Amino acid sequence: MRRITWFAALACLAATAQAADVHLLTAARIHTSDPAQPQVEAMAWDGSGRVLAVGDAKALLARYPDAERVDAGAATVVPGLIDAHGHLMGLGYALMQADLVGTRDRGDVVARLKAFAEKEALPEGAWLVGNGWDQNDWPEKAFPTAADLDAAFPDRPVWLERVDGHAGWANSAAMQLVEQANPEQPLAGDWQPDGGRILRADGKATGVFVDEAMGLVRAQMPEPDEAWLTEALERALVAAARDGLTGVHDMGVSSQTLALYKRFADAGKLTLRIDAYADGDGQALADLCEHGAYHHLEGRLQMRGVKLFIDGALGSRGAALLADYSDEPGNRGLLVTDPATYEGIVRKAKGCGVQVATHAIGDRGNRIVIDTYERVLGDDAKSDHRWRVEHAQIVSPEDIPRFAPLGVIASMQPTHATSDMPWAEDRLGKDRLFGAYAWQRFLHSGARLALGSDFPVESPDPRLGLYAAVTRQDRDGQPPGGWLPDQRLSAGEALRGFTSDAAYAGFDEKQVGKLAPGMRADFVVLAEDPLQAPASQLDDLQIESTWVDGKPVYEAK
Repeated sequence: MRRITWFAALACLAATAQAADVHLLTAARIHTSDPAQPQVEAMAWDGSGRVLAVGDAKALLARYPDAERVDAGAATVVPGLIDAHGHLMGLGYALMQADLVGTRDRGDVVARLKAFAEKEALPEGAWLVGNGWDQNDWPEKAFPTAADLDAAFPDRPVWLERVDGHAGWANSAAMQLVEQANPEQPLAGDWQPDGGRILRADGKATGVFVDEAMGLVRAQMPEPDEAWLTEALERALVAAARDGLTGVHDMGVSSQTLALYKRFADAGKLTLRIDAYADGDGQALADLCEHGAYHHLEGRLQMRGVKLFIDGALGSRGAALLADYSDEPGNRGLLVTDPATYEGIVRKAKGCGVQVATHAIGDRGNRIVIDTYERVLGDDAKSDHRWRVEHAQIVSPEDIPRFAPLGVIASMQPTHATSDMPWAEDRLGKDRLFGAYAWQRFLHSGARLALGSDFPVESPDPRLGLYAAVTRQDRDGQPPGGWLPDQRLSAGEALRGFTSDAAYAGFDEKQVGKLAPGMRADFVVLAEDPLQAPASQLDDLQIESTWVDGKPVYEAK
């Protein structure tokens, strides 16, 4: 009898502890992204952050009467938003540098740099670094030169990366350091580095370096120390949580950066779920091939894929095109990786069981990638490989239908379209726009569409991505009706691109992207319903809180 009483007491204590460890959220509506129960009004999860049940509020309150209540009132809850293509440390770096996004002209750039240098009290001789300039936003729309910086900064080396990360702008002091380090190869002349371009006038370097040429300047910059990197990551995580992001597919992660992420994960400081993709054919890919996919025990960090490059960016005329740029005859862009070398890396990754994701923007770049995938996959095209094309920005109409049969995911960024629309036709001409930012054509072809931002090239805020996807307008509502409006997404399609479809692209569909029993309790509480709000207001949805594993990582004041 005593033994039975003892076991009964233990069972009672266990039941009490279990009940106390259950949390129950109620809201005006919860969009689950689960076709079986697309909209509910309550959700319960356990202490490990796993969803126990979703459904009717009264039923779940009766089922879990002792659960800790979270009442979201009239708010709307959506699954945690996942950016399918971002650069987390790139965001951290940007937050530690001079912000040049939205500068009106070269003078505005110099003014911001002076203010930043004074605020940060940069020591004499220290590099002044900034990011985010875009010559397409300036009246003359021409690339800047070192001379534009030299008067203000005659002795301090200056390096400013373009908004797309595919071009950089140096002053003369920075270029002098490059030549001192490479005396046998002066920047003047007509030679060009493989996969890059040094812009020149009368044989002399102007100060702008495109794609692989950027490495000439970067190699002269001092490496950031551990404290600086830690602060950069901390800032990036805060920004991501504030914008409602619970996950990111981090494209191009080195073994050193992965080690930093591991330290944060071990310390319980990783407030974001990271799917890291190795940075090309380097040590991180070698580690994947030797040890297999990496998964952190707490489920916040994994690496199972590799990010490769085939071409550059459209804004700097580095995207590889099948025909000349309409606004620069004779230029068809750049292949930053030789196609034969690229195919060798793809074959290596396939042999190691590694998911392949390739940056391809121009129609020639995309064709090379699809052709390569087709050859390398062969009979395995029907396997669950989920290879990806990152950006798929300008694709020949005959190549769009090739994605779905090969099982290739189009990983696209809605705000790229609205950023590029003022000048894309100048670069491409009208006819090539048919395959430009062609979201609906991909969907109608049967291809999967994963959405992201490419931050810090664009803002990490997924609300801007939802707005751009649904309106194809800038934030002033231009052009009326949207740019190439037949390619707009519905609000539901856009939300899936940032939730369940993004999760699928990272092999995470059994963990995140939906709110259903057994899934991670990653979700965002919004003041408005993104599926009912006017499209014009999607960029201004109010984020009340962001939750990862059932715990808040951001709460609005």
